[in-house]
Amino acid sequence: MTALAPHLAAFLREHLPHERKASPHTCATYAYSFQILVRFAACRLNVKPCQLEIEQLDAPLVLAFLKHIESDRGNSARTRNARLAAVNSFFRFLEYRLPSCLDQSRRIHAIPMKKTDEALVGYLTREEMQALLSAPDARTKFGVRDRAMLHLAFAAGLRVSELISLRLDHLDGQACSSIHVMGKGRRERVLPLWKETAWALSAWLAIRPRDGSAELFSNAAGRAMTRSGFEYILAKHVAVAAQKQPSIAKKRVTPHVLRHTCAMHTLQATRDVRKVSLWLGHASLQSTEIYLRADPTEKLEALTAIAPLSLQKGRFRPPDKLLAMLKNIGRSKNYAE
Repeated sequence: MTALAPHLAAFLREHLPHERKASPHTCATYAYSFQILVRFAACRLNVKPCQLEIEQLDAPLVLAFLKHIESDRGNSARTRNARLAAVNSFFRFLEYRLPSCLDQSRRIHAIPMKKTDEALVGYLTREEMQALLSAPDARTKFGVRDRAMLHLAFAAGLRVSELISLRLDHLDGQACSSIHVMGKGRRERVLPLWKETAWALSAWLAIRPRDGSAELFSNAAGRAMTRSGFEYILAKHVAVAAQKQPSIAKKRVTPHVLRHTCAMHTLQATRDVRKVSLWLGHASLQSTEIYLRADPTEKLEALTAIAPLSLQKGRFRPPDKLLAMLKNIGRSKNYAE
């Protein structure tokens, strides 16, 4: 029997960050997945978490864990698939370190992912986005910071992890004409900025505290902005924007919705999904096709290009009441026989 703890620690502390070059957010997500799994397995097997062994994490236990997080914790199928992906990654890591667990690993890899609904992406209209960008109070220091963050998140189509990890050396000088982004999968891209976005960034740099920190955006405590911190800031300004544009209140506005909004506006302006993919830093066009399904422009062009079939004209004539009564009597007579 093989102890789980040493191999799990090597997977999370060495393999993911150093060998796979996974982002801190990915490492934290995987660690949380195993935190839930270890607690569930320890409770189910009635042992301490540090006493768990790899052989005990077999396919039936993983299946029971997946059922638990959906039924008891109320997680969605998408979250369930993410937890299973973390388990699969760990057992692929074990295949080279522990050949004895190959059969166990193969059985776990055979657990299928659950199909999920592919809903249309949510995004803001031009008027709603303008109301959101105008929500921060530019007369205060934090209002200037928030305005710069919102402008940059929308104009560059940044993931929230990309936004909060931006540093001063990622900007193209004081002019702020472009930014250097390290994206998902360690794919780098350089994005030019609108003049309005550059002005918003320059205004923040002019009053940004000179505390020696490398991060572009900081919170009220002077530390680097966090994911939850930006979510709180966004929710606060969405509530303000909803007073001018009530339609925003009907939408669930998250940091990723700003990225979707950038993608949809870019697609409608350029009509080229390849440019949208390049701007967002997608690994393949398949990831960008979700915006084609949400954009009705292409469908309208297809609708106008095809001539509709003609309808034969005619007038509706109601059935004769007497004949209808005789038919009903005939049917009831047949049933009686």
